[in-house]
Amino acid sequence: MSVTLPRQRKVNAGGFALAVVSLTWLVSFCEAQPEPETLTVTATAYNSLHGQGHGKDHALAAWGDRLEPGMKAIAVSRDLIALGLDHNTEVEIEGLPGTWQVKDKMHRRWKKKIDIYMGEDIEAAREWGRRKVVIRYTVPARESGQ
Repeated sequence: MSVTLPRQRKVNAGGFALAVVSLTWLVSFCEAQPEPETLTVTATAYNSLHGQGHGKDHALAAWGDRLEPGMKAIAVSRDLIALGLDHNTEVEIEGLPGTWQVKDKMHRRWKKKIDIYMGEDIEAAREWGRRKVVIRYTVPARESGQ
């Protein structure tokens, strides 16, 4: 025995199924996105010039990245790495436009601090000075079993 459905009901059932699948995908996507972290840190600025930084090549960052003027890069104190501010993490910094990337590490003596890369512009770094800022970043979700 077979039941024949009018054509309009078949289209509505297909539309309903598509809506259910779309809604399921949207819910799982939203659950997979971790909430951004906010943190208040001390922010200073640095340049890639002789006398600033460790070693002979002042444009070479701790993870091996080459810093170039115009890059939106920051160095982080090592305690912040444990909080998810690891290499290439994207960061928003209060008072500065755009997104910055973690490219360098600071000496172990610093705590809860970032250093904003300002190329070779010494005056911009001096003008920035030292201030407290709020940063925003997202910690990647860890896979189960890690």
